[in-house]
Amino acid sequence: MTMFWPALTLFLLALAAGVHVRWRAVCRRQAALARAEHERLRSAHEAGRAEILSRQDALLNSMAEGILLLDQQGIIQLVNPAFSRLFGLGADVRNRTLMEALRAHELADLVTRARGGQPVLGHEFHLQSPHERWLEVNASAVVNGGGKVQGTVLVFHDVTRLKKLESARRDFVANVSHELRTPLSLIKGYVETLLDGASGQPEVAEKFLLTIARNTERLRLLMDDLLAISQLESGGARLQLGPVRLAGLAKKVCEDFQSRANPRQVTLVNAVPDLTVRADPDRLEQVLCNLLDNAIKYGREGGTVTVAARSLPNQEVEVSVSDDGPGIPRDSLERVFERFYRVDKARAREQGGTGLGLAIVKHIILSHSGRIWAESEAGHGATFRFTLSAGWKP
Repeated sequence: MTMFWPALTLFLLALAAGVHVRWRAVCRRQAALARAEHERLRSAHEAGRAEILSRQDALLNSMAEGILLLDQQGIIQLVNPAFSRLFGLGADVRNRTLMEALRAHELADLVTRARGGQPVLGHEFHLQSPHERWLEVNASAVVNGGGKVQGTVLVFHDVTRLKKLESARRDFVANVSHELRTPLSLIKGYVETLLDGASGQPEVAEKFLLTIARNTERLRLLMDDLLAISQLESGGARLQLGPVRLAGLAKKVCEDFQSRANPRQVTLVNAVPDLTVRADPDRLEQVLCNLLDNAIKYGREGGTVTVAARSLPNQEVEVSVSDDGPGIPRDSLERVFERFYRVDKARAREQGGTGLGLAIVKHIILSHSGRIWAESEAGHGATFRFTLSAGWKP
C-alpha cells in the first residue's frame, strides 16, 4: 500500500499534464482558426471596399456631367474627369479651396447657398475659358443621419450645344422674318397702289407688275432654298451617287450662266480637266451653280471667273471656283457658310440673294463626305474649294 499512493499520484499528475497539453493545443488551434477567420473577414471587407470604390470610380469616370465634392470646410475632396475637362484642369485640385482652384466667385456663392439649406437647381453658369461654354449647375448640401452638414456636392451639365441651337433658332426665325417682310411689303404696297387707281395707267401698271413679279420670284427662291436646306440638315435628301464627268458638267453650268455673266462683262473660264468624281449629278450641279452665281455677282465687273479641278493623292478630287473681285475679309471666311450670313448686307440684298446658297452648298458637300472652305486676300478675289471622292474611270 505504501507504493500505491505515490504511483497513483504520479499517474494523476501525468494525466493532468497530458490534459493540459491537449487543452493548450486545442486553444492554439482555435486561436489560429480565429485569426484565419479574422484575416478572411478583413480581406473580404477590403476586397468589398475596393470593389465599391472601383465601381464608384468607374461610375464617376463614365459620367458626362462634371462632379465636384467639397468637405465641411469647403476643401475639394473629389472631382471626376468630366469636371476637369469642362474647366480645363491639368493639375490635381484636391485639398484646395474652390477659389484657389477655379477663382469662381459665382460658384462660391452657390456653395454658400447650398450649405445654408437652399439647394440650387438649374443655375446657368457662363464659363469663359478655356473655351466658352454654358453649364447648368445643381448644388446641394451633403448631410449625415443627424442632419448635420458634412459637405457640398455640385453637378455640372454642359448645355452649350442647346444654347447654340436655341441661338441659331432665334437667328433663323429673325432672318426668315426679315427676308419675307421686305418682298411682301413691296408686293403689298404696289398692289394697293394699283387697286387705288394706278392700274388705269399702263406704263405705271406695267412697272409695278414687274416689281411684283420680281419679288414674287424672290419669295419662291427663298421658299425653295428653305426647303432644300431643311431636307439636307434633316438627312431627308437622298443622294443618287454615281460617276460624274466634271468637265462636261462644268461646261454645261458655264453655258447656262453666260447670260448672267454678260451684263457684268464677266468672262467664264472652264479649266476642268477630264476627271470623274463619285457624286449626285443634280446636287453637284446645284453646288457649281451657287458658287458660279456668287462669283459673278460679287466678283469684279469685267473680271474673270474660273472653274478648275485637280486630282489629289488620297483618291480625292478638288474643285475650285475663283473670281478676281474685292475678296472676302479674313474674319468672314468661316462665317460665309452660315445661314443668312452676308459679308456686305446692302450689296447682297441689292443682288437679290436669299443668304442660304453657301449654307446649302456646305451641306451638300458634307453629305458627300467631302470638305469645303474659302480662301481670299483683300483685293485679290476669292476662291471656294471643295473635295469629292474620285469616281470610276469613264
